[in-house]
Amino acid sequence: MPASARIPPPVRDKVSDRVLKTIDIVEKFVNEECIPADPVYTVQLGEGNGRWTYPPIMEDLKKKAKNLGLWNMFLAKGHYKEGADFTNLEYGLMCEQFTCGSLRKATNNSAPDTGNVEVLAKYGTDAQKKQWLTPLLNGEIRSCYVTTELDVASSDATNVQLSIKKDGDSYLLNGQKWWISGAGDPRCKLYIVLGKTDPNNSDKYKQQSIILVPSNSPGITVKRMLSAYGYDDAPHGHAHLTFKDARIPEANIILGECRGFEVMQGHMGPGRIHHAMRSIGAAEEALSWLFTRANAEHKKPFGKLLSSQGVILQWIAKSRIEINAARLIVLNAVV
Repeated sequence: MPASARIPPPVRDKVSDRVLKTIDIVEKFVNEECIPADPVYTVQLGEGNGRWTYPPIMEDLKKKAKNLGLWNMFLAKGHYKEGADFTNLEYGLMCEQFTCGSLRKATNNSAPDTGNVEVLAKYGTDAQKKQWLTPLLNGEIRSCYVTTELDVASSDATNVQLSIKKDGDSYLLNGQKWWISGAGDPRCKLYIVLGKTDPNNSDKYKQQSIILVPSNSPGITVKRMLSAYGYDDAPHGHAHLTFKDARIPEANIILGECRGFEVMQGHMGPGRIHHAMRSIGAAEEALSWLFTRANAEHKKPFGKLLSSQGVILQWIAKSRIEINAARLIVLNAVV
């Protein structure tokens, strides 16, 4: 059954035939091009320190994606002049196909670049767009979003402590950040950094600023790459960064001082939909594996297929209900 046919009827009625066709093209590209290329990607990635490289197979997939028109689909119609001709609802439906797997980033629709591009497209100056937005949209570089800190509960962004202090026509950055996803990629040229320019402001939501930082700026050190459950996620990676008197031009501030929290909300909003729909796609994939295992002829405990067991059917039914409910909740939020 094609992906477009699995869309709930009330939602399917809100999108055009062109969008339904594109969703099926996305699914076909992922299944027929990206997934089969996984073994090649793994071999090209190599081992040890060599894993922090960019596998050439990605360039081949990017060319194919561009030829199919599957490129930068995430910038919402009506909100960004650089955007594709899709709404958040339409792109959210496509996001189900971009679940886990590095090769599915071949369409230039992957985090953290998506949110960073939205920041630049929505808030950036012409000069900032020329320097950073254009190469990001072209897939020439990558970026990361630098917020999380070591010693504070930085899921509440008002707690961040990295100092952004004015010094002449520049800012000096001092502090540490960690779990910075994407910083290990050799193509990561831009850090979008959240810190405090006015820590004593009585309004805790106006203490922060966001600044564009070239990743090769003097004073910035990649202290180490972190791992989760034993995986370092190379070549994407999650870095521990230190900033020691890193001098960044005044022109790199986004929107001006003390507007970082505002910019951050603009960054996070669309991404919440994108991430949720990708997670639902991952759940669909997991359910398909459950079907496969439950009906595996070569694995019959006690001489019976697992699908003949009532409790297994109950698990499958419950999973189907939960996935459908989650999808409708997210799509309702988009609408």
